Amino acid sequence: MARRSKGRPVDGIVLLHKPEGISSNKALQQAKGIYFAQKAGHTGALDPLATGMLPICFGEATKFTQFLLDTDKTYVVRAKLGERTTTSDSDGEVVETRPVDITLDGLQKEITGFLGETDQYPSMYSALKYQGQPLYKYAREGIEVPRKCRKINVYSLTLDEYDAENEEIQMTAHVSKGTYIRTIVDDLGEKLGCGAHVIMLHRSKVGHYPSEQMVTIEQLEEKLQQAKAEGVEPSTYLDELLLPMDTALVDLPVVEITAEQGVAFSHGQVVVCGTVPEGIIKVVADGRFIGIGERNPDGHLKAKRALATNQ
Repeated sequence: MARRSKGRPVDGIVLLHKPEGISSNKALQQAKGIYFAQKAGHTGALDPLATGMLPICFGEATKFTQFLLDTDKTYVVRAKLGERTTTSDSDGEVVETRPVDITLDGLQKEITGFLGETDQYPSMYSALKYQGQPLYKYAREGIEVPRKCRKINVYSLTLDEYDAENEEIQMTAHVSKGTYIRTIVDDLGEKLGCGAHVIMLHRSKVGHYPSEQMVTIEQLEEKLQQAKAEGVEPSTYLDELLLPMDTALVDLPVVEITAEQGVAFSHGQVVVCGTVPEGIIKVVADGRFIGIGERNPDGHLKAKRALATNQ
């Protein structure tokens, strides 16, 4: 007999404002518990040091997390100059201290040099895996393992503040998926000849989602307590914070089909429906989002990931 999933079916995305000091998985579990959701996943981990936007996908929305993982991100980062650490942030141990002898013009010039497409080697303190284990586990044991270079794109990197007295800088970075801000800061410190590490990191945007739509764990808790105090279902107040799951797919082309064709699509059948564009497609049946599809060799629409038929 199949085990019944604990929790209630919840479908949608909440933009959680992850606090400092906890892991992304901890934040995910807290949000999942408040919603009493059967299924949930996050879309791109933030270090415990970091704060900011952590999209949490509930239920059927977990089928589309990859689109948020693959999208660009915006960060505000503050760095301490003159010190290099084991982890390239303030959670690590200081391994080198050097005098800071830079000019504002020189700083601006080196920052500009990071723009565009470049190669980046992930930090040994990243969550990327090598032989089934995250790199940070090897790093904590003092083991260096091979890391693949990855292509990243820095769309913009602006200097927001240079505090010469405290030897700190603050920047805003708009970058492609998989970019390690800690590595950019460490590399910048080496280019400046003084070393640097991250002391504050905040993710302000994921793709098109604006920071104004973020909610904190405390705000979710308040909604939960409000519902309990009024004797209504928690979903009354919590679910109004959910964004539709297809907001993760705003950049995809859309194919509209009939309700009857939608039933066939949801059951994995090929649908003949006029022109089907190349690539991944958002599929709408009778005005309702039902999943993503692609064109088969005959030019017809086939399902790639369909929503459960009871949606």
